[in-house]
Formats: sequence, C-alpha cells, structure tokens
Amino acid sequence: MPKTAAPSVNRLSIIMFSTLSKSPFAVAGIAAGIAAVVGVVIPVSDAVVTALPTPGHWLLMSAALVVAYVIFGIAGFGTALVASPILAYAMPVSQIVPMLALLDFGAASGNVIRNARAADMGELKRLLPAILAGSLAGGALLLHLQPDVLLRSLAWFVCGYAVFSLIGPRATSRLSQAWAVPFGVLGGMFGAMFGSGGFVFAIYLTSRLERVEAMRVTQATLIGFSTLARAALFLFAGVYANASMLVTALSLAPAMIVGMWLGRHITLRLSRAQFVKAVNLVVLAAGVALLIRSH
Repeated sequence: MPKTAAPSVNRLSIIMFSTLSKSPFAVAGIAAGIAAVVGVVIPVSDAVVTALPTPGHWLLMSAALVVAYVIFGIAGFGTALVASPILAYAMPVSQIVPMLALLDFGAASGNVIRNARAADMGELKRLLPAILAGSLAGGALLLHLQPDVLLRSLAWFVCGYAVFSLIGPRATSRLSQAWAVPFGVLGGMFGAMFGSGGFVFAIYLTSRLERVEAMRVTQATLIGFSTLARAALFLFAGVYANASMLVTALSLAPAMIVGMWLGRHITLRLSRAQFVKAVNLVVLAAGVALLIRSH
C-alpha cells in the first residue's frame, strides 16, 4: 500500500498560525510558557528581576488593562481614562502615560494591520495633517498658557455633546467634511497637552461614517499615528531608558491582547446605533473625568 505523505512543514505552520490567530488566549498562554522556559534555562539578570512588578501589582494592573482594552477594542480610545487611576496604585504616575503610549500603539497597529482596507482614506487625508498641526499648536500652548481653563471648557463641551447624542433627536444628515480641520486640530492639540484626544476624533467619525468597521479602523489609524508621535517624543526625551517601565509594559502585553480580542468580538455583535451609543457613553465618561481633573 502506498504510504500517506506526511503534511509538509509549511502546511503545519499555516495550520498552527491560523489556529493561534483565532485565540489570543492561546497566544498569551504560549508566550507565558516560553517566557517561563527561558527564565529557567537562561539566567535572568538581577536588574530585570527587580524591574518586574510584584505578583499582586501585576494582577491588579492586568485586570485594569483587560477592562481598558475591551473599551479600546470597542470605542478605539479610553485606556488612560479607565486604567490610569488603578495603575497609579502600582507604579509611578510619571511612567503611566509613556507605558500606555507603547501599549496603545501596539493595540492600534493590530487593528489596522488586521483590516487596513476598512479605513476611510478620505477622512485620514483630511484629519492627519490637521492632527499634526494641532499637536504642534498644543505643545506651544502648553508652554505659554494655563491649560486648566482650556481643559475645563473642553470637558463641558464633551459632556454636553455626549448627553445630547444619547438623549437628543437623532441627526438626519452627516457632519460636513469641512469639520475635519477643527476636529483634527482640537484632537491633536489635546493629545499633545493632556495625552488624550481620541474622544474628539470619535465625535467626528461617528458623525461621518456609516460602517462600524470603517469607524473602528479609521479611529485606530488616528490613534496609532498620535501615539507613535507621542512615543517618539518620549524616546527622544530619554523616558524609555527606564528598564522597569519597559519590562512592566512587556509583562502586561498579554492583558492588552486579551482585552482587544474581547472588545473586537463584542463590537462585531453591535449594530451601528449600539456602537455609536457605546462610543458616546465612553465620551461622556471621558468628559466627566476631565471635569474632575480640571478642578
């Protein structure tokens, strides 16, 4: 009888990666297993061991980040809003924004790479130059103005918009594309000044785009661009020379992956109306958080 040919290595590889891509829990588990084996086989320096968070702190931060990235997976922003207050109990406050910039960039990049074609290129072409201009303006304003008044004004605007969107009459027409410039500038400005501009982009995109996936991927592209610029500034400023923060970020990556996976699967089950309502609830929470922060 002829012998059955064994599956080729390439075929096995395709099957393996196809299976893993459908389950981030498997990826996280395998990554943890590899890390454990490497930790046993290869001696780890005292500096790296010291840099690792304690088990209790790691569990606390992981739980916070899973929830935060579920929200990020649904709305495309909001990690700092949800995670920062809890992370502050386990790590220096000065390290939170730089660490979240790395994780947010990874999360946003994953969304874009998975379905880049869903992004609305017209909106990106209109928004990205405005975001860049706003980022530069925000950096300049931060040096010359008291940001508290501006922050408080934005907070009231965001809260008012979110409440109106949730309980007011439904809009019968789309927002004009001319609004891309002010929304892009404002989002870039507040991203540079306060590390949070995603909700501004979300207000514009939910008023412009019809398809949920287009909103998600376009928002992810904008957040990826914004966080990459922020991470580059932190890199040039020497912030990422801190080994403790980098090791902590790496150890928390599985929590980000699991949260994003859950958020994406929740989003796939939402209608456009449900998706917009979820985004507006996160926008409202962001506005309330800004009001608290501004007082």
